[in-house]
Amino acid sequence: MYESRDFAPMPVLADALEDAGCADNDILAHCRGDGPHVRGCWVVDLVLGKS
Repeated sequence: MYESRDFAPMPVLADALEDAGCADNDILAHCRGDGPHVRGCWVVDLVLGKS
């Protein structure tokens, strides 16, 4: 997602995070929201450990 800049799978990321135990409504809602999602997205950066 980060390299290709294709953020269409953001809802899939939300499902994966939820399956892994994430219960943060802000993160899950952001991933499932309409966006726009761009490189530098705070959720993707958080998952990748970028600052």
